[in-house]
Amino acid sequence: MNLLTFAVRTHDNPFLMQSWIYPVLVLCVVVLTAALVPAIVALQRAGLRAERVLALVEREIEQEVPPLMASLRALTGEAQLLIHGVRDELQRIEQITERAQELGDSGARLLTALSGLTRAGQLVGIAAGVKTGLEVFFHRLRRERGDGHG
Repeated sequence: MNLLTFAVRTHDNPFLMQSWIYPVLVLCVVVLTAALVPAIVALQRAGLRAERVLALVEREIEQEVPPLMASLRALTGEAQLLIHGVRDELQRIEQITERAQELGDSGARLLTALSGLTRAGQLVGIAAGVKTGLEVFFHRLRRERGDGHG
């Protein structure tokens, strides 16, 4: 067996190719080449179009993004100012709320003290009434005994 020329016939390939097969193979290669050339050209055109579109998109991005970024930075700065303002207002509201709570506590203490005074006043009134009643009682008692001091 000659490995370089494949001239030896084997049992799975008993005959060499017929001579009329060579032109058929050449014709197939020519037809395939003729079909592939337009496809390759179309792919090249599509690639060129895609490259142009990407260049346009890149140009648009370069023109549009920097102003958008500047606007975004400005909006971010404004948002930060608003947040600081809100924080300050919340601190003021907290102070006002604390002051209102202190005033409420003071009012509650005052009302408690006034209620204590009211009870003390009631007790003083009762004591004064009892004193007056006792004085009247003793005054009448003396008058009935005839002391004459009154």
